[in-house]
Amino acid sequence: MEDDAPVIYGLEFQARALTAQTAETDAIRFLVGTQSLKFDNQIHIIDFDDENNIINKNVVLHQAGEIWDIAASPAEKAVITTCYNKTSDSRVVSCAAVWRMPSDWDSGSHESPDDSAHNPQTLELLCHLDNSAHGNAACVLWEPMGDGKRVISLADNHALLWDLQQSSTQATVSSTATLEGKGQLKFTSGKWSPHHNCSQLATANDTAIRGWDLRTMSQIYCIENAHGQLVRDLDFNPNRQYYLASCGDDCKVKFWDVRNVQEPVKTLEEHSHWVWSVRYNHSHDQLVLTASSDSRLILSNMVSISSEPFGHLVEDEELSEGEDNHQEDKSKEPLKDSVVSTYEEHEDSVYAAEWSSADPWLFASLSYDGRLVINRVPRALKYRILL
Repeated sequence: MEDDAPVIYGLEFQARALTAQTAETDAIRFLVGTQSLKFDNQIHIIDFDDENNIINKNVVLHQAGEIWDIAASPAEKAVITTCYNKTSDSRVVSCAAVWRMPSDWDSGSHESPDDSAHNPQTLELLCHLDNSAHGNAACVLWEPMGDGKRVISLADNHALLWDLQQSSTQATVSSTATLEGKGQLKFTSGKWSPHHNCSQLATANDTAIRGWDLRTMSQIYCIENAHGQLVRDLDFNPNRQYYLASCGDDCKVKFWDVRNVQEPVKTLEEHSHWVWSVRYNHSHDQLVLTASSDSRLILSNMVSISSEPFGHLVEDEELSEGEDNHQEDKSKEPLKDSVVSTYEEHEDSVYAAEWSSADPWLFASLSYDGRLVINRVPRALKYRILL
């Protein structure tokens, strides 16, 4: 059973911002934001044609500055947010804004792939998530499965909940939470939980992970020394409401049950440098992707802490008599956790990994040298999960 070869796309600029186009559930599409100090920055809209195994691209200009974070609206395909650096009064400030992509980016205009690169169109600014009073923006989170009307921005030690009005052209802060304590506290990343009616947020600052109730903007749990060094990224298990994954500069990936934060439920130590990104598969939560500055991307099968720890349980009626005993043996013990694959197509730090929102078996990873790699879950594992 031959697995498909990875598909590699090279950007001419360095890049660290990647997202799947969340609202697009038919076409496989990723957005990549560049980091160039000398030239206009760009957002590359990458369409993957998985029948022919080829990539089509469109390029739009992001003239505001180098992109550190990009996120796509869950409701409108053309709407995105970016966090970007710009220089003002010889100081570098990090800003956040909501943008609309040009109207014809989606009209099949990528027949001749070079056109859009030579005279790319520019993003339309919808509104600034203007946080000059609250410091530098680290990331923007859209309400999961929402109508694209609520976002959270993390800026220095503030979490700001915004309401977007009038087709996202106006943003007003509806509530805020502040990180309090000694020293200069700063959020590094966060994740809006898809559970509990989207009323919870998890944030990382330094080595700590905190949970927040968005209705009262108060802290509900704190994992003080979640990692030995800086926590880089978080992700919620889409099928188990209390499970959270984290990764950090101690080269570890940890899985937490937020009802009991004394100890992680599981720890992975497969990377040899900082781990920048951890992502649960949206449908099959045993599949976990991690990306690291050891230039590797690792796909793990974390069955024991997934929503199907015994694999795909088969109903008794579906079994023929000969299979009965075999099935009984199998169902008694949970399947073992394992590393499925280590992907080594990158030659630089891998800063981001994302699952496709259209195909649950496909994912993309991005390294700092501008290399985007599209890979698939190995077929043998895919069929083992499905059948």
